[in-house]
Amino acid sequence: MNFGRCQAAIRGGDGARKRLRRNRVTSAILAGSVALVVAGFVQGGGAPLNAQQAAAAPAVDFERDVEPILKAQCWSCHGEKQQMGGLRLDRPDTAMQGGYSGPVIQPGNAAGSRLYQLVSGAKKPVMPFGGKLTDEQVGVLRAWIDQGAKWPAAAAASAPAVAATSPSQMHWAFRPVTRPTPPAVRNRSWVRNPIDAFVLSKLEREGIQPSPEADGATLLRRLSLDLTGLPPTPEEVAAFLADRSPSAYERAVDRLLQSPHYGEKWARHWLDLARYADSDGYRRDELRPHAWRWRHWVVEAFNRDMPYDRFVTEQLAGDLLPHATAEQRVATGFHRNAMANRESGIDNERTRVEQVVDRTNTVGTVFLGLTVGCAQCHNHRYDPISQKEYYQLFAFFDDIEDLDIDAPLPGEMGPYLRDVAAYRAERQRLLEEYRVPELMGPWEKNLIRAADNPGERVDWDNALTELRSSEGQPLYNQGEKILRTPPEQRTEKQQRILVDHFIVNYRRVISPEENKKLRFADLRRELQELEARFPALSQAQTVVSEKQPRKTHILLRGDYRSPGMEVQRGGLAVLNPMPPDPSPTRLTLARWITARENPLTARVAVNRFWQELFGRGLSKTPDNFGSQGEPPSHPELLDWLASEFVDQGWSIKHIIKTIVMSSTYRQSSTAPRSLVERDPDNDLLARQRRVRLPAELVWDSALAVGGLLELKVGGPSVPPPSVETLAAQFGARSTDGSRSAEVASPPERTTPGRYRRGLYIQYRRITPHPMLANFDAPDSYAAACSRDRSNTPLQALNLLNDPVFLEAAQGLAARTLLASPGGGIDQRIEAAFQLALARKPNAQETASLSESFRTQRAILSRAAAQPLAPFASALGADPVDAAAWVGVSSVLLNLDEFITRE
Repeated sequence: MNFGRCQAAIRGGDGARKRLRRNRVTSAILAGSVALVVAGFVQGGGAPLNAQQAAAAPAVDFERDVEPILKAQCWSCHGEKQQMGGLRLDRPDTAMQGGYSGPVIQPGNAAGSRLYQLVSGAKKPVMPFGGKLTDEQVGVLRAWIDQGAKWPAAAAASAPAVAATSPSQMHWAFRPVTRPTPPAVRNRSWVRNPIDAFVLSKLEREGIQPSPEADGATLLRRLSLDLTGLPPTPEEVAAFLADRSPSAYERAVDRLLQSPHYGEKWARHWLDLARYADSDGYRRDELRPHAWRWRHWVVEAFNRDMPYDRFVTEQLAGDLLPHATAEQRVATGFHRNAMANRESGIDNERTRVEQVVDRTNTVGTVFLGLTVGCAQCHNHRYDPISQKEYYQLFAFFDDIEDLDIDAPLPGEMGPYLRDVAAYRAERQRLLEEYRVPELMGPWEKNLIRAADNPGERVDWDNALTELRSSEGQPLYNQGEKILRTPPEQRTEKQQRILVDHFIVNYRRVISPEENKKLRFADLRRELQELEARFPALSQAQTVVSEKQPRKTHILLRGDYRSPGMEVQRGGLAVLNPMPPDPSPTRLTLARWITARENPLTARVAVNRFWQELFGRGLSKTPDNFGSQGEPPSHPELLDWLASEFVDQGWSIKHIIKTIVMSSTYRQSSTAPRSLVERDPDNDLLARQRRVRLPAELVWDSALAVGGLLELKVGGPSVPPPSVETLAAQFGARSTDGSRSAEVASPPERTTPGRYRRGLYIQYRRITPHPMLANFDAPDSYAAACSRDRSNTPLQALNLLNDPVFLEAAQGLAARTLLASPGGGIDQRIEAAFQLALARKPNAQETASLSESFRTQRAILSRAAAQPLAPFASALGADPVDAAAWVGVSSVLLNLDEFITRE
């Protein structure tokens, strides 16, 4: 063996080889040490050197023998710039302290040292990643540790330390927010508020003029869609255009901000961030019948202009506020939007940890705009977030427990109190009639036995796994807890849950004959009828903290089965200090996030408000304000908005009004080719952006112009048409390809909630409403900080053929006929244009639609026209004419302008 070459490799580089050639004696001594150590490792199975071997082994010098190995193989991941797993090996103090899994070096005991175990392959994963030390290198490290792992005295003094970073050197998003002074500009007449000064200053430096103000009809339609999500009515447009006073625009803004539909529009934005859905996700994707109650809270919070710091606090920790109200506890439903895996046979601890991870990542993304989830398995590669800090945040959510509560809406409590006594008495009578109380005792004992002895009886295992409520909804991690609670200590609700589960699932473990004798099918039917008559209270999904806080550990490589060192709750060192609290809770976390000193919270929020009003944020990466995100195009403007937001009491309505009142917002979205070529992404804000409406607003707009939209605010989700209903609407085909007469007729149009806003469409993660999916609604698996805007053939097919959009076209045609009962074709085209697009058509548009109307009227037969225009007879219109107007209306609903906010 050429030990000279081996030792040169250990030291690394030509310089090492030259030093080796100058010291042949040292090389020979070390060669003997390596040979002895390698032999000991192979023959002794990794046991420590015995006294005779240790005495015979030459001394290992750290600087000459060990440091080159660490520097070449270890410091890139465990050095000054990065400490994977919390381990730093370029300093003696940190190396001896170890990492998140504990100490890695035990002086005098290499075999028991984690460092040696990993580099030798005795434990997995073998280190270093992507390579492997030679046997000689492993031997050197083993000998060094067995000889006491000595560092030279000068190493601690000369070792590099992490330098403190001054605010001016920090990443822009981590610097404190300061309120900049609006710059001076030459064209002062264009400046309506400080926003315009910041924008115009940059435009003047670039030699660019801002775009002219959009016309009045376009402005009102833009405002209406941005603030309420609904198009303006022709009457609103006419009144706005007729008002010539200087305050006309501001009055329109104030009117829209006070509309109850403002809360609906801006709640949708927040639901995207909160990954809201009406189902669990995963394969079973069970429905969540009470999820809507948190959405209702969000709508009301926006309408009341709840201060953003309070809005954040109540969602993070409303249950921990002093004397928390039911509504404050409802707000914590934010955490319940996490997906839940309820498959049989799953590891409950794994599912629990996955939910805690989801909650941690969501809070980091939504409130801080940081990709904290990148630090789940190792230190963040790009941002100053260590894995230890990730689990400090994780610890705040590690003791969360789900809890469904009564959360009555106004008007529910009176009928409930009136009927509750009779309901309880009738329910108890039914249970006794069907012998439920006497049967449940043995059943509960068997389930507890199944919990204590999994695998003993598969049928009981299944019954335990399927522990459900009477509505058929799984009680994640609550069923067994209720089961193990002594009957006399259970609440009425817990006992009802257990009884209902017994009634539904008892048949799983008895014969069909015995089940028939028990007549539980009849009992279930009678209980369902009783529930339907009883005016129950609305329920809400909330969270509480467990009475005994869990100990939180760093999960090595993110694996819940590999706990490392214990951590305490805390924040991120790069941000403001955590408020002093001997026992920090989620409320402490909320106060840290909403502290004025936090440099991220206000910046992240106002950037997203800007995104909603301009189609894109000042920073293009609303989910990543870290070093890999896009810096803002106007950093001083972003800081001014953030400081204004906080100074004005965190008022969302104030900051939105400030933005929409600016000249910047009022610009036309039409720009000359030269400007588009120079600034294709509109980074300079020399114009407004044309934005395709989000899925729900496309739905709302169609129903609104068709006169079909139900404007009730809040309440439960509306189930979309089932597959069978859709088949009926389109006319299903039999096996021979012919249409089935039984399903060819349209479904009942009086389905409750059929014409409600898209916000209220029941959203299932695995099977979302097709129209919402086609128009890029997020999948709700994780926080969605922005929406994609695709352009696909499926969208056109939706607008042309979806039964709801056909009904909207029929409604628009009927409104057109009513708006111009005695008018000619051109007058009716103008009426339809004003209803659909809030403006009058030009001559070319009128001519094209007039030709389309005449063509359709010529080719339609009376038989074909009748089902296309069922409203014709009620209006006293000719069916063929009415059907032709339906065709014209469908054209308008398919225009790019209709589904676009200019």
